[in-house]
Amino acid sequence: MENRLQVGAVTTTHGLAGEVKVFPTTDDAKRFKKLKDVLLDTGKELLPLEVEHVKFFKNMVILKFRGYDRIEDVMGFKGKNLYVTRENAVKLNKDEYFIADLIGMKVYTEEDAYLGELTEVITTAANDVYTVRMEDGREVLIPAIGQCILEVDVEQAVMKVHLLEGLLE
Repeated sequence: MENRLQVGAVTTTHGLAGEVKVFPTTDDAKRFKKLKDVLLDTGKELLPLEVEHVKFFKNMVILKFRGYDRIEDVMGFKGKNLYVTRENAVKLNKDEYFIADLIGMKVYTEEDAYLGELTEVITTAANDVYTVRMEDGREVLIPAIGQCILEVDVEQAVMKVHLLEGLLE
């Protein structure tokens, strides 16, 4: 399991006072309101940053970091990813999982037959869809609904699924 989770990517600076525009990679951008600390992946290190304030503009989040008060201070942040530690991540409800924990899971059918590896989570308006790559290279799309997802063991990185009729055809 990853100890850090991506929450956004800095796209550009905003104004002259050290603010940056962030494209959120979380399903609910409002979670940024509760963030106190983030880690910026500079490519060489993880730079800890304290969030001073948060604003929202269209589909973007505008962040200001304590101690970074000029545009020149944050120019190098463009194109870099922001992370939180697992301890600082939002608390999940029952049957909710971080995408980072699902990717790479071994997926088995309810008959304990190995189906393949979960390679992608597709977010749709109705529900997420899990892409599972089978050993023969084919992919199967499984809706992330209670009827199909029977068990998820994050610690063991294993998922048990019920395949609806027609999914493998």
